[in-house]
Amino acid sequence: MASLRSPLDETIRGIPPGSGSVSLETVAAQAWRPADNAMPLPVLTLDEAAFRENCRQMFAFARSHGAALAPHAKTPMSPDIVKLLLEQGAWGATTANLQQTAVLLKAGCQRLLLANQIGGDASGRRLGELLKRYPNADVRVFADSPQAVSALAVAGQYAGRPVPVLVEVGRGRAGARDIYSAKDVIRSIVSEPDYVRLAGVATYEGAVASADPVATRKAIEDLSELAAQTFHLVREQAPAAPLMLSAGGSAFFDLVVTALRPIVAADGNATLALRSGAIFFHDHGVYERALRAMDDRKGFVIDGEIRSAAAAFTPALRLWAEVLSRPEPELAICGMGMRDVSSDKDLPIPLTIYRNGRLLPIDGSADSLRVSKLNDQHAFLRLSPGTDLAVGDVVEFGISHPCTCLDRWRVFYGLDEDGRVRSAFQTYFG
Repeated sequence: MASLRSPLDETIRGIPPGSGSVSLETVAAQAWRPADNAMPLPVLTLDEAAFRENCRQMFAFARSHGAALAPHAKTPMSPDIVKLLLEQGAWGATTANLQQTAVLLKAGCQRLLLANQIGGDASGRRLGELLKRYPNADVRVFADSPQAVSALAVAGQYAGRPVPVLVEVGRGRAGARDIYSAKDVIRSIVSEPDYVRLAGVATYEGAVASADPVATRKAIEDLSELAAQTFHLVREQAPAAPLMLSAGGSAFFDLVVTALRPIVAADGNATLALRSGAIFFHDHGVYERALRAMDDRKGFVIDGEIRSAAAAFTPALRLWAEVLSRPEPELAICGMGMRDVSSDKDLPIPLTIYRNGRLLPIDGSADSLRVSKLNDQHAFLRLSPGTDLAVGDVVEFGISHPCTCLDRWRVFYGLDEDGRVRSAFQTYFG
């Protein structure tokens, strides 16, 4: 893949003023360590060892179930992270819109799933112009209605070649809701052979999940059955074409492979592609709970052996912030807020405290140190009486929902086993 890298300076969070221009290749030589308060805080970091192990676990799971991985790039929107995943054997990457697609094409990623509807004819023209610039790229796009197919046909006209289309079925979000609507999409694709072509079927099971695990499992099974029925109809119209059947977020990928792998195996000329993205980063909140639920249903199976998903994956992202104020005995204000960390699923969780680079003990009770609310740039940290926390201390936080945390950062930093910055990952959220 091509490099989109550019030097870093003090306009980027984490780069100390006076550092001048720091290249991504030389950032490790700075020996910065967030816990030592050696960087302007807040900063977002990636535990690289945890990330590598999460990758190893997820690729092992996919391999043992005969599935390919097309990780969703919207989670980090970092070409360097995508490159690491491709090097480990990912089929390609997944994007959610034209801007993300343009970034990864420019970076040299040749195989993409554009896992969304693109809009109307104006967006079709924009996609066509983009595809024209990358004639060798394999970009497969979702469509859930004849109108969506019409827009993709416009893209094919401008690109000068047929756009590969996956018929999207779904409930709770986008997607054809039933087999009759799916048939309409298939007929629309077949009627425009010069500009679009059938490439498979896609769905997203996370949209039908609820707080009830029994109801969630039934809803995912029903959705998978609709995807299987639609796949058989696509195969009837494209008897010799290699097809793709795609699903899979980071919470229910075990249910997806159980339901869809037999369809792909029986077909013999199809690929099952999981689009899981957040799993490589994991978290201390929504996905931690999701993996515990996966363990309850004994879903994390590799080479026939039931394993613990909760034990296999480790949260890799941390948010580091400095204590700015102790205005009340049971309150501390930290220098990070909604502009820095996700809060759509859970508030960040304090993990450790450092003073002058030295780890301080924390009372183990749940309420001894907790974030009660966030402002734009401030975190309200509630303390139990007598908690030793002073202005200038550094607090390490765990996060919930990587997707809505990483998109707040132009750069996040990879840490080695000693907690020192080893690398920097630039993001391109637009």
